[in-house]
Amino acid sequence: MTCLKKLLSILLLGTAITACGGDNNSASGQFEIVDNAGTIEQVDPRFAALIPGDVNIQKLAEGFMFTEGPVWDRRNNQLYFSDVRGNAIYSWSEANGVAPFIQPVYEEESAHPSVGSNGLTLDSEGRLILMEHGYRRVSRLETDGSRTSLVDNYREMRLNSPNDVAWHSNGWMYFTDPSYGLEGLEDDPARELDYNGIYRLSPDGDIQLLERNQTRPNGIAFSADEQTLYVANSDANNKVWYAYSVLHGIIGNPRVFYDVNDQTATGAADGMKVDVNGNIFATGPGGVWVFDTEGTHLGTIKPDEVPANVAWGDDGSTLYMTARTGLYRVRLNTSGEIP
Repeated sequence: MTCLKKLLSILLLGTAITACGGDNNSASGQFEIVDNAGTIEQVDPRFAALIPGDVNIQKLAEGFMFTEGPVWDRRNNQLYFSDVRGNAIYSWSEANGVAPFIQPVYEEESAHPSVGSNGLTLDSEGRLILMEHGYRRVSRLETDGSRTSLVDNYREMRLNSPNDVAWHSNGWMYFTDPSYGLEGLEDDPARELDYNGIYRLSPDGDIQLLERNQTRPNGIAFSADEQTLYVANSDANNKVWYAYSVLHGIIGNPRVFYDVNDQTATGAADGMKVDVNGNIFATGPGGVWVFDTEGTHLGTIKPDEVPANVAWGDDGSTLYMTARTGLYRVRLNTSGEIP
């Protein structure tokens, strides 16, 4: 039994889980919120309807290595997010600031920096779901502090490193599995699958491969009507967002939704969320790109650091952004669903 499993920390009470030997680093504690920590770029006049006149990008915390995978916990009124390279999950709330929640995530020795968790979500019971790089699995945090592996292989071959996740209303979990958690990426000798896949996992634990032809599938989100699945391709040589038609839960008809290969700003197609009207808020070169359902670029939200992922929080109208060493938010005139 690992040290982490010996700790009786209750997720539903928002208790931090710090494994033996874990340190509370400089990212912990209160932080004086910084206002106007970014800019807004309008491309289409319709973008103005989504952005308040007094829009204010705020920096909430700093001191991390590479933040990712935010998710809002309505039950405890706080955000969870990963520091992939810092091998930790943090919580943040207005009342308490930032604090380590699970540290470390990966408890074995590794020379590879990206062994922590990446994407996070919550299940219908409020339990935290982790896309784990180091352990190459999708796991669930139980109320006693232990983690249950939900899936770690496909046809008896280990997954690469689950990355990001989206729920379908039928209870199936959709997730991407690129190679970023492997030190040698596609050439790593520990790699068992010869592709980077998109999968879905049933409530009963059955895994199904949906797509194996994207080079680096990453961020993933359903359209508001669930008839389209958007999947970011974060390959530096092919920075695009794909759209797939969804029929009875199966995806097909892949097409490029938006191409940013001509962009020179830092960042690739990465994590994303969709608002109630179907607009896509997708992290990409330079910031959060906002598209309508037809793939028209409406504008870009640009915090002071390039974000890798986003989540709806508070009452659903706040967009939280995990951006390199910092955590940011912006309140909008639109909203999205919170898992």
